[in-house]
Amino acid sequence: MGSLVISIDGPAASGKDTVGKLLSVHLGYTFIDTGVMYRAITWLALEEGIDPSDSETIVRLALESEIKISSTLNATSENAVIVNGVDSSHLLHGPEVDSKVSLISQIKGVRDALLPQQRALARGGRVVMTGRDIGTKVFPDAAIKIYLEASVNERARRRFAQQNKRGQILPLPQVLGMIEERDRLDAQRSESPLRPADDAVIIDTDNMDPTAVVDAILERIRVRCQSAINPS
Repeated sequence: MGSLVISIDGPAASGKDTVGKLLSVHLGYTFIDTGVMYRAITWLALEEGIDPSDSETIVRLALESEIKISSTLNATSENAVIVNGVDSSHLLHGPEVDSKVSLISQIKGVRDALLPQQRALARGGRVVMTGRDIGTKVFPDAAIKIYLEASVNERARRRFAQQNKRGQILPLPQVLGMIEERDRLDAQRSESPLRPADDAVIIDTDNMDPTAVVDAILERIRVRCQSAINPS
């Protein structure tokens, strides 16, 4: 597999992180969820009382902040997120951050500020990286590009279950509304709108468990490697 970078993109709660972790463990790769970087900037902005519409101040915050992400050890662990020297991992998935992260992540200057950090995290390869524009913007030359999708109702159900595990009890209809709004903002933003790369493999995960999705990706990798060894 060499210095392969595998990109996994898709909308909220499409299964990117669960699948990405399982795949990285199977391959012995490092797993990186770039979404936590935008969550970190959103959390910092909320902590400092910065209005999400104040793009200039938020861009400056992104440029001045140091975000480090540790690799995961297994398929059930999370990336530790160190924000300005403090482990802030447990603070980045609350409903306040959920409701504002799309507003922050659509700011071009924020994306520009985080892009070099994201590329640096994958220096040397052997990385599974998840996000919303990994295959289109961060690593457009990634050898394997995957785009996961699922129905909005299924994604809301998954996010609802995920939040319950974290002790965040929100009504399912509210979670559904938040997912729909996130989809709208992600698709309509002018900078790196959410879409599959032209050469991405699109997998509908509605009726697939994470293991089946990983198997489908591994088959794609096998085909790719075989093609590289025996080009037509």
